[in-house]
Amino acid sequence: QVQLVESGGGLVQAGGSLRLSCAASGRTFSSYAMSWLRQAPGKEREFVALISKSGGTTYYADSVKGRFTISRDNAKNMVYLQMNSLKPEDTALYYCAARTVISGDYNYWGQGTQVTVSS
Repeated sequence: QVQLVESGGGLVQAGGSLRLSCAASGRTFSSYAMSWLRQAPGKEREFVALISKSGGTTYYADSVKGRFTISRDNAKNMVYLQMNSLKPEDTALYYCAARTVISGDYNYWGQGTQVTVSS
């Protein structure tokens, strides 16, 4: 069982930066590939970024490529999302999620942290 708790969201002006954090419980954190997803009001949840179990592989949605960076610290059971050059269209509830297979279904979800970007 893994519990995920996101933090770091908030209100920021366009062009600003935020760093989201996701704290994971349990001793098997390194067994999970981790992802960030987001859901804006009235829209479906969408993939943002993923990082492999070791942290050696990352992948980004085209909409955030070059602006967002995902990272993890397996010793601290943490995953991060550094968000730079934020745009109003980045406004959403951001979730971290864990899965044992990098392309499989998500096994665990956090409760989300709100990011609001003003123009």
